[in-house]
Amino acid sequence: MNPLIPRMLLMSGLATCSLALQAQVADVADEDVVTINGCALVRGTSCPGVDLRQADLRHKDLSKADLTGADLRGADLRHAKLDQAKLDNARLDGANFNRASLQQTAMRGASAIGSSFVAVQAWNLNAQGGEFRQADFTGANLEFARFSAARMHDVVLRAANLEMAWLPKADLKGADLSDANLQESKMNHANLESATMTGTRLHYGTYLNMHMTNCIDCPVDWEAHLSPQAQ
Repeated sequence: MNPLIPRMLLMSGLATCSLALQAQVADVADEDVVTINGCALVRGTSCPGVDLRQADLRHKDLSKADLTGADLRGADLRHAKLDQAKLDNARLDGANFNRASLQQTAMRGASAIGSSFVAVQAWNLNAQGGEFRQADFTGANLEFARFSAARMHDVVLRAANLEMAWLPKADLKGADLSDANLQESKMNHANLESATMTGTRLHYGTYLNMHMTNCIDCPVDWEAHLSPQAQ
């Protein structure tokens, strides 16, 4: 017998076992992928307009997912990862994003009425023109966030980090900004009627033409403290 034949048979058997194992692993991986209404809930998925109401999305990695216009009302997204995801014009009312990661996430025009964003990591969140009435951002990291012209009546931003955030023309009527960090933020023409800013850090921010009627501890005299160069 050719001495190479047993060796060749052994190698062939090992290769067959390896392929079978890979197929088994792939099957298990496919089974682990959660799909709701045709949307595979994985990183980079593309499901614009999908219905994910009341979905349990805790700890899911949906980074770079396209969920434009999706319906996520009442969804549980605690500890989810949504970095660079697209949620423009999505319906997020009543959703729970507590401790989720929303770094560079797009939420332009989204509606998140009464949603909870407690302690989210949302550096450079883009939420221009969004609806965040009565949302809770307590302790959230919103550094460099964009909330231009957002509607934020009665929003809770206690101890939130809004350093260098953009909020021009944002409607923050009745908002609670106690102990928040607004250093170097841009709030020109924002509405802070009946808002609370007790303990808020305001250094180097710009508050030109803000509406501050009945606002508690608002920077009504901020221009008086500007340096001659800044004026």
